[in-house]
Amino acid sequence: MIDIDAAIGYVVAHGDPVERARLSHIRTGQPPPPETVERIAAGQMPEGGWPASADGAIPSIDATCFRLAELDDIGALTSPIGERALQWLASAQRGDGTWQEHGSLADLAPSWALPGDPEATLYLTSLAGFWLTAAAVATDPFQTRSPYGETVRSSATWVVAQLRPDGSWPSFLATGWYAAGLLHQQNFFYESARVQQVLGGRLPDMSPADVASMAVALRRVNLGDDWLLPGAWKRLGETQRPDGGWDSNEGPLFDVNATLTALRAVR
Repeated sequence: MIDIDAAIGYVVAHGDPVERARLSHIRTGQPPPPETVERIAAGQMPEGGWPASADGAIPSIDATCFRLAELDDIGALTSPIGERALQWLASAQRGDGTWQEHGSLADLAPSWALPGDPEATLYLTSLAGFWLTAAAVATDPFQTRSPYGETVRSSATWVVAQLRPDGSWPSFLATGWYAAGLLHQQNFFYESARVQQVLGGRLPDMSPADVASMAVALRRVNLGDDWLLPGAWKRLGETQRPDGGWDSNEGPLFDVNATLTALRAVR
């Protein structure tokens, strides 16, 4: 069983101002103070995206999606800052429906964002398509007026073509939950269900941070309530630490973020 009070206490004790603002929004839906949005917006480039590093000169797909997730955590995904980022993200799509980082970022990019790498291309395409989908769901649950409709449709069509017959995918684990959400919202119901089946089979071996991220992504697009989310919640209950937090994949400095993600997964 998940101890919500202990998790809240952990974030209050160890979180920075942005993380505490995220906690307030998760708990009460309270709008963030302007300075919190400004902290996230710092570094946004004129094009609308964020660079991969503080001194970067080119917007990054991966970094921009990370900032969109932060904005979403405080209810500001479709704010003017978020809309600028979404518009840039849509404009950065390649002609075949995919996203890749700019070639000049090869020396800075982590494995999941290497320019030209097939696994990274599938991950970034699922990720970028997911956030454009999430923005559409936030403003129009039926997505009848999404300005990104064609962009998202072409990305989903490309992702479907990469899936193996058993529903698995030739890319990183996180690609699965972003792809499942993207495909379901684009009416690729069978393909999304197959991906979810694979995720369910891998659930017992997932890290707490991955379980939380998967649950948040699926809930974001109203998916997984029938069986996958309950399994994820059970797994989070089993892996919560005595201090109320959960372990991050990136080390102790990011445990607060992992805990916030877990809280959002279960609230």
